Amino acid sequence: MSNYNLTHIKELEAEAIYILREVFAQFENPAILFSGGKDSICVAHLARKAFFPSKIPFPFVHVDTGHNFPETMDFRNKYVEELGVKLIVGSVQKSIDDGAAAEEKGKNANRNAIQTVTLLDTIEEYGFDACIGGARRDEEKARAKERFFSHRDEFGQWDPKNQRPELWNIFNGRCHQGENFRVFPLSNWTEMDVWQYILSENIALPSLYFAHERQVIRRNNTWLPVSDYIQIAEDEEIVTKKIRFRTLGDITITGGDESDADTLEKIVDEVASARQTERGNREDDKRSETSMEDRKKQGYF
Repeated sequence: MSNYNLTHIKELEAEAIYILREVFAQFENPAILFSGGKDSICVAHLARKAFFPSKIPFPFVHVDTGHNFPETMDFRNKYVEELGVKLIVGSVQKSIDDGAAAEEKGKNANRNAIQTVTLLDTIEEYGFDACIGGARRDEEKARAKERFFSHRDEFGQWDPKNQRPELWNIFNGRCHQGENFRVFPLSNWTEMDVWQYILSENIALPSLYFAHERQVIRRNNTWLPVSDYIQIAEDEEIVTKKIRFRTLGDITITGGDESDADTLEKIVDEVASARQTERGNREDDKRSETSMEDRKKQGYF
């Protein structure tokens, strides 16, 4: 007899594909927020499956802070070309030049918070009524409050106390003029689920996720990569370490871990034994206990 039981990973895959198809059915102008990180790559891979043999019916949107890892940008460009999808790039530098956002100053300055301005302006310019992304509930306590279909008001803001119920996989995508939704197909996934899926599907990733030698400095108990965008203090020493990154953001805020995991199998083993959260090395999350929720209420993804 045929076995119709699904594995845990296949159940998550089926759920995510169902959500992506619901987005296509309920919204008129959705987009995928694509950063070149592992989670957004998984979302793109799932969208490819959901609509095969047709092409992915959503454009990709990348909010370019100007402080990205070069490896991530190279991967993004090649991947988008391979998929044959439209790429829309919102520029944080343009927002700064236009006076819509103000550059942070100081040793720990970064552009993570002000990219919200660029994201909201891009959504308004192109009239997106839903933006799909790879955020997961296990990443951070504020993201644990999100629904699959997460409503945003006409100002792009999120009210965690005013979200719609989602019973029996019934999703309500109705919105008034100017409102929009953020959609999270990977909400029920964990970091381990993502890596096991990447391994089982043999999904290509930027080299940053694999252990490699890189110049870094030690700051706030993490290894920050040396770049043109980081201010190095006199007491901070540049060293070369073999590291990898568990999560990717701006090069100014993404901390690395010392590691020898240079294959997917080794990464899965490393994640299984990890005692620090995935975003534990993100400088933007260390500013306060509620830093993520505060940013999300303002429109951050």
